[in-house]
Amino acid sequence: MDAHTLHNDHLSLLESLNIDGQEILNRKDFLQFDDTDEARLTGINEIAARYADEVIEEFYKHLLSFEDMRAFFNDTKTLQRVKKAQKRYFMRLTEGNYDAEYIENRLHIGAVHERISLPIKSYLGMYNYYLRAVAVRLFDAYKSEPQRALDVFLSLTKLTFLDMGLAIETYIASRERTIGAQQDAIKELSTPVLPFRPGILILPIVGLIDSFRANQLTEQLLLAIRQNRAKIVVLDITGVPYVDSRVASHLVQTVEAARLMGAKAIVSGVSPEIALTMVSIGADLGRVETVGDMQSGIERAEQLSGYQMVRISKDNRPGE
Repeated sequence: MDAHTLHNDHLSLLESLNIDGQEILNRKDFLQFDDTDEARLTGINEIAARYADEVIEEFYKHLLSFEDMRAFFNDTKTLQRVKKAQKRYFMRLTEGNYDAEYIENRLHIGAVHERISLPIKSYLGMYNYYLRAVAVRLFDAYKSEPQRALDVFLSLTKLTFLDMGLAIETYIASRERTIGAQQDAIKELSTPVLPFRPGILILPIVGLIDSFRANQLTEQLLLAIRQNRAKIVVLDITGVPYVDSRVASHLVQTVEAARLMGAKAIVSGVSPEIALTMVSIGADLGRVETVGDMQSGIERAEQLSGYQMVRISKDNRPGE
């Protein structure tokens, strides 16, 4: 990846998180991070440079003492490359100019760690380690000026919390994109309305139900009722993993819409867990006929439609 590509990646992260110049100022104001803090941090750049290698080595010694962390650094070249990048990150804390470019860089670093699936607890733990490591050396360097050491440390803490907020946002944004893509994929999956017998339809529902998908399912069902002149519909929710008051309300609305089209709806696949949930949330299912599984739903639909199961005697079987 070249510098130009990297820079564009940063910009896209800023834009995707709606972070502009004013937002950066707002975040600094909220943390009470100002020019005085910047001056304090640039004032210890020489101290940071003196101890950077030492801090980084200690940090990775600590990190690699955990088995689950060693999986991210499985060869010497990777470890050395990461150490160099970590040193640049560490030194940047005391170089000033905490502007859009700085924010872009921090967002990119957070996104990289998220992409390799580094746990956020470990990523945030890095900040804790840095603060402790710097505090020890800072107060040692300013033994005769403890107030100055404290002021600088507080400024570093503010900047660290700014970085932490950005890192967490990259993790959250990535999770939201993943969840959004999964939800879109589910919404795009066609839920087939299956003609079972003349006048009987089956609608197997799989996946989560939200307002958009509920409307989509209802529209598909009503269209199928009209096209097939259906009188009975079996709505099977065996594949719905979670039912709350909102989902129950969607089901009731779908059943009512089918009734207005002249079709009776039967809800099948009501597990004991779902039944208990519906009772506990006070879902109003008084007008909805429910059965335990799809087979029971089909049998009930056939019964209501006048179909009757008749055993064919051996003598009357075709071909015998």
